[in-house]
Amino acid sequence: MITTALFPNRYIQGFNAIENSLGEELARLGKKALLLESPSANKNLSKTIEKSLSGKIESVVDIFNRECSDEEITRIIELAKAQNIDVIVGIGGGKVIDTAKAVAATIHYPCVVVPTLASTDAPCSALSVIYTATGEFKRYFVLPRNPDVVLVDSKVIANAPARFLVAGMGDALATWFEAEDCRQSKAGNMTGRPGPITAFALAKFCFEILLKYGVQAKNACDQKVVTPALEHVIEANTLLSGLGFESGGLSAAHAIHNGFTALEATHQYWHGEKVAFGTLAMLMLIDSEPQMIETVYHFCQSVGLPTTLAEIGLANVSDDDLMQVATLACAQGESIHNSPAEISPETVFAAIKAANAEGLRRK
Repeated sequence: MITTALFPNRYIQGFNAIENSLGEELARLGKKALLLESPSANKNLSKTIEKSLSGKIESVVDIFNRECSDEEITRIIELAKAQNIDVIVGIGGGKVIDTAKAVAATIHYPCVVVPTLASTDAPCSALSVIYTATGEFKRYFVLPRNPDVVLVDSKVIANAPARFLVAGMGDALATWFEAEDCRQSKAGNMTGRPGPITAFALAKFCFEILLKYGVQAKNACDQKVVTPALEHVIEANTLLSGLGFESGGLSAAHAIHNGFTALEATHQYWHGEKVAFGTLAMLMLIDSEPQMIETVYHFCQSVGLPTTLAEIGLANVSDDDLMQVATLACAQGESIHNSPAEISPETVFAAIKAANAEGLRRK
C-alpha cells in the first residue's frame, strides 16, 4: 500500500513574525508580490507589512472582496498578470487565504499565506474551498502543492476577537475524529491515497493539545496577550489540524458543515463553529463511546463552541430543512462516505437531531 502525506514548505510562527520575517521570506521567492489583504488586515497591518518589505521586494496591494469564488479568483489572476507579479500573498482569514492559494496554483506562482486569525486549518493545505458569490459551498479545489510559506504572527492572533480562535478550535476538533474514520475505513486523504501513521498521530496530538490548553488559550486571547498556551493552540489550529485533515482525511463533520451552508441562517456563523456542531453530530452517527461524547461536549461548553442548533442560527429550523442539510451532506463525492458508519440522509438527520437534543439537555 502506498501512503502519502502533504506539508507546507515552511511554517513560521511567533510574536511579531510579520515584521521580523515576512520581507525576507518573500524576497527568497520573487521580486514583486501581490498582497491580497482582507479589509481588516489592510487597516491594521499596512505599516507593519510595509516596514517588513521595505528594501526587500516590490509589492502591489489589493483588497479581498469577501468570498472565495470563481469570480474573485478570475479577477485577481487578471490583476496579477497586468502588474507583472511573481509571488502571491494572502493576508487575512480563511477565505482570503484560500483565494490566494487558488490564484497561485492556477497561474503557477509561489504562494505565501499570512493568517490574521487562527480560525481555520486552511493555511497549510493544498486545498481551497470554493463558494458561490453568495456564500454557498460549491466545490473543493485540490491544488498541486502546498503553500511555500505559512507565516503566523501570534501577536496578531491575540489581538483578534477570541471568537475566531475558538472557531479555529472547532475546526481543529474534527481533525482526529475524521482522520480516525478514514483510518478505520482505509479511505484516502486529500491525495486519494491513505495517510501514513504520522498523519494520524498528528491528528490525535491536535485533539490532545485542544483539551489541555484550549481554555487557557481562550483566556489569553480574551486579554489580548500571548502566552505559551495560546502559542500551542494557534499551532494546533493552524499546523496540526492542517496536517491532520489533509494527510489523515476528512469525514462526516465537514460534510455536515457543507450541508449547513445551504441554510442562509447559518451564514453569520464561522466555519469552525458549524464544523464543531458537525463533529457532535458525527459522534452520534459513528456510535462513539459515551465518555468520549461527554469529553467533547464538555470541551465545547468550556471554550464556547456551539452544542445546539440554536447556536448556529437554527433555533426554529424545520425537519424539512434539516433533511435538506442531511441530504446535501450525503451527496456523491462528499467526505462523509469515508466514514465506516451507515450513511444515508436518514441516519445523518437522526444524528443531527440527537446532537442537538444532547446539547439542549446539558443546558
